[in-house]
Amino acid sequence: MNIINNMKLSFISKSVNESFARSAVAAFLLPLDPTVAEIADIKTAVSEAVTNAIVHAYPEQFGTVYIDMRLTDTGRAIIKIRDKGIGIPDIEKAMEPLYTTSTDERAGLGFAVMQSFTDRVRVRSTVGKGTTVTLEKNIIRSAHGKK
Repeated sequence: MNIINNMKLSFISKSVNESFARSAVAAFLLPLDPTVAEIADIKTAVSEAVTNAIVHAYPEQFGTVYIDMRLTDTGRAIIKIRDKGIGIPDIEKAMEPLYTTSTDERAGLGFAVMQSFTDRVRVRSTVGKGTTVTLEKNIIRSAHGKK
């Protein structure tokens, strides 16, 4: 598997930037010739990961959200969404459906949504240093018969 393209993006953790991140990732994905459904899946997963960083990583101030995206010659999109926020003390608990640390009306389904719309989700976090969520999605290439 060889990387055929790579992009890096960073932006302030304001909720208005969530749609920017989603659109930028979708546009960068286009050389893999994804279906509309595949684009929608990735946009949804990225929205959840970026929203988690905005809402949970920097609860009392703004910080920076980083996206590193790679495309491979096998049709795989690898997207890392990273923050340098407060971190997640218990990743396993945080990934349980309906679990949230937020006091507002959050559903606690972010990680479940990411898992349902991608092929692989990995989460690494250190309290006080930040979190990295890695999303992987294989893009079906019907013309080539590959995933």
